[in-house]
Amino acid sequence: MSRDCDSLPENTIVVGCGAAGVDFLATVATYPKPDDKIRSTSFKIQGGGNAGNALTCTARLGLKPRIISKVFLYLSHLHCVHVFFFLSILVLCFFYFHKVADDTQGREILHELEVDGVDTSFMAVSKEGTSPFTYIIVDSQTKSRTCIHTPGFPPMKPDDLPESNLLTALNGARIVYLDGRLHETALVVAHEAVKKNIPILIDAERLREGLDDLIKLADYVVCAARFPQAWTEASTVSKALVCMLLRLPNIKFVIATLGKDGCIMLERCVNEDPSAEEVVVDKLLESLEMRKNGSTHIPTCISSPVTKLHAEGIGTVCSRLYIGTAKNIPPSELIDTTGAGDAFIGAVLYAICANFEPEKMLCFAATVAASKCRALGARSGLPYRIDPCLASFMQ
Repeated sequence: MSRDCDSLPENTIVVGCGAAGVDFLATVATYPKPDDKIRSTSFKIQGGGNAGNALTCTARLGLKPRIISKVFLYLSHLHCVHVFFFLSILVLCFFYFHKVADDTQGREILHELEVDGVDTSFMAVSKEGTSPFTYIIVDSQTKSRTCIHTPGFPPMKPDDLPESNLLTALNGARIVYLDGRLHETALVVAHEAVKKNIPILIDAERLREGLDDLIKLADYVVCAARFPQAWTEASTVSKALVCMLLRLPNIKFVIATLGKDGCIMLERCVNEDPSAEEVVVDKLLESLEMRKNGSTHIPTCISSPVTKLHAEGIGTVCSRLYIGTAKNIPPSELIDTTGAGDAFIGAVLYAICANFEPEKMLCFAATVAASKCRALGARSGLPYRIDPCLASFMQ
């Protein structure tokens, strides 16, 4: 049952395990060609990483997130050379590089999360190694972004998370969120969550090492557009979603995010109606698409009745199909899509905690993601709970 959210959900604790790092964002007039020399039109250093971004989103919405990840408090000389080399590609000035060499990036990662209300007391902190970082080129003309990611080294291992810390982190948690990174540690977290009957949401951004083991334990999956077909080898996204529900019997719903084209969600129905008609999933998706009214200024959701959805060569599952539209952002207001998927997931985590119905959840997540896209970086545009754009969902 859904309920209005004029007050915070009763259980607001979300535990996330995954990436938290630093983003170096440079905006350019147009993406450079090989051997081009161009200047950035704006530049920003900001916290990044899927888990760090999504949990920051939940914190601003009023939840109490706890993050499990790893940072390093000192920047090694090798890392400084690495930073210099890649940032030179972004044509930043030499003076800035010397400033970066003296920074303690790990402290900044922790500080930014703490300022937003993310509990970092379960982070593994080391004085040897390098924190994760990403170089991001934002093309002002196409509104696209290109990311060059360097993982933290050495990566987090299960030994970096004492059992006492894990148990404390999970104490009172409403849901666990895993972004698919740090897979060995994430698997330990997931197994303990299963023991404690804490539901798990997986961010399936792309095929990753260890993801198959994690996704088998999930209750909810949110996928990037290409993941369902890459993971299942199905010919269409809708067939792939049916395949995922059949392969993963514990999954309650799976969502494929499609950027400006919104999202598709398939929700499992536990109580199967024997009289329900069997429908080909691709045809049902096509019929729902035709019901769109063409206006996406306000996100909308179109859903099918509970039915037996059939994917040829794959199988049939009793489920309900949803199409969520994205919010239309005028070109003059669309700044950067970096982290839009993380914002969407952060909103879905909130919606689960608040017991939103699927239609409300998808519209809410689209609104939060659109707000993020109006500012440079993954976190600058994340809305707070009291933001007027969220008023209709919070009453």
